Amino acid sequence: MKLNTIIPQFQNKKVMVIGDIIVDEYIWGEVNRISPEAPVPIFEKTSEKTGCGGAANVAQNIVSLGARAELIGVIGKDRDGEKLVQMLNSMGIGTAEICIDVQRPTSKKTRVIVDADTTGTINSFNSGLELTRYNQGHHLLRIDQESKQEISAILREHISRSILSRMDECDAIIISDYDKGLISAELIQSVVIKAKSCNIPTIVDPKRNNFWNYEGITALTPNDKEACAATQEMINDVSHLISVGEKILDDLSLSALLITRDAKGMSLFQRGPDGVLQVEHLPSTSSDVVDVTGAGDTVTAVFALTLAVQSDYRTAAQLSNIAGGIVVGKLGCATVKPEEMMLNLDKC
Repeated sequence: MKLNTIIPQFQNKKVMVIGDIIVDEYIWGEVNRISPEAPVPIFEKTSEKTGCGGAANVAQNIVSLGARAELIGVIGKDRDGEKLVQMLNSMGIGTAEICIDVQRPTSKKTRVIVDADTTGTINSFNSGLELTRYNQGHHLLRIDQESKQEISAILREHISRSILSRMDECDAIIISDYDKGLISAELIQSVVIKAKSCNIPTIVDPKRNNFWNYEGITALTPNDKEACAATQEMINDVSHLISVGEKILDDLSLSALLITRDAKGMSLFQRGPDGVLQVEHLPSTSSDVVDVTGAGDTVTAVFALTLAVQSDYRTAAQLSNIAGGIVVGKLGCATVKPEEMMLNLDKC
């Protein structure tokens, strides 16, 4: 199947996204002097923007590619959660199964970013120290508002019932795990069992706590740091990478493993019909990296959609690599559109 025939088929598919819902807030401003109260820079805010993060960003990527998304997760009973649901509804993302947990805040990550090249010198009153030069796009600070406590058993049971009752409406399932307390071993296994019975591909973007609980899912899309942390091995060269990838692939009984490797691209692992390990390294397609925030969400979304149209893992990796290369050229948790991908197919 040619790549340019696959992307238009995304629009007929529906993906269930299960995971940790996060608000991404960006505050831009300038730094030109040091505070007289303490040796810290004074940040003068010029603008701010709120967007989708975590599982919400995965769902946003799904609809940006022309498909439909049903988002299942938890928010707090607060203004951040209300605004996020309004934003998701405006994009056409299904929010009926998003639950409110009064015991926790809506997860939010606030990034403080310098929006212009700035520099200066502290006067003699402050010991004559130089103010650090901050280039445009420099991340000065990140503030996290969240609870990592596991959700209650009652809420987890409600979410599990929602997932299982709506699963057969979907063409693919994504678990977007950010270790915020929603995903548990029990929830994972209930999803795996039902998805297999319905022959629905399940793709997981994992984090450390549940990494080894994803046995039997279709495909895993960790980055190299997550793969190293899970196996407690270092990736110093290609042979180490293959060793790490083979261990994860086999120990979790995966059909495919896609390890993303920043500037080095990504590597696909799978077993051939004869049981022989097949590894393909895809070089990065990005020419200008602006911000890697949320790039993994885009990769996971495209990988899932490609499997939803019943294509193979190699094709899914190729299209995911193209999408990842596009989105890192944008600031913040960005998305990619079908027409952008079509224009970049020659990079495969």
